[in-house]
Amino acid sequence: MRKSRAWIFGAIMLAMLLALGVSCAKKQVTMETQEMAADESQQSAEDEAARREAEEARLQEQRAREARQRQEASSMSEAARKAAFEDEEIHFDFDKYVLTPQAMMVLDDKAAYLREHPEVRVLVEGHCDDRGSNEYNLALGDRRANSAKNYLVKSGVAESQVTTISYGEEQPLCMQQNESCWYRNRRGHFSAR
Repeated sequence: MRKSRAWIFGAIMLAMLLALGVSCAKKQVTMETQEMAADESQQSAEDEAARREAEEARLQEQRAREARQRQEASSMSEAARKAAFEDEEIHFDFDKYVLTPQAMMVLDDKAAYLREHPEVRVLVEGHCDDRGSNEYNLALGDRRANSAKNYLVKSGVAESQVTTISYGEEQPLCMQQNESCWYRNRRGHFSAR
């Protein structure tokens, strides 16, 4: 009887030790999970802070550009300002209609001009290089023109001031078959009226 009691006592002790070990493992996993969640939360907060900082830097740069533009405008005639507005084009990457950072800077300047001159109407022309079918390039040119228009409208330009048209590959600036020529043809052109 003593042997069976000792055996039962041993089994109970072993079960208690196993339960204690599992409980400790659960606590360790729970602590690791909490640490991982805290790390993810900290990373998310850092990402959000970096995004806000980048946006603030972009806004400061835009304000500085607008201030420079106002200063230059005071020394330029209206005809010269309008010519400068029309002469500066934006360019797109191959088979893309997403605005590049350079294009956004150009559009910021154009938006400032259009906000100062609500009587001016602008036609945004979308152009493509000659790679792709005519139909595809007309659609791509339309998306390019509309992405520029949407940016201008989001920058405070009245939607009624901006119209778009796509010329696809129909009006190339350059006819050579190389990347620098194709780049020149992948553009958004602005005609003020």
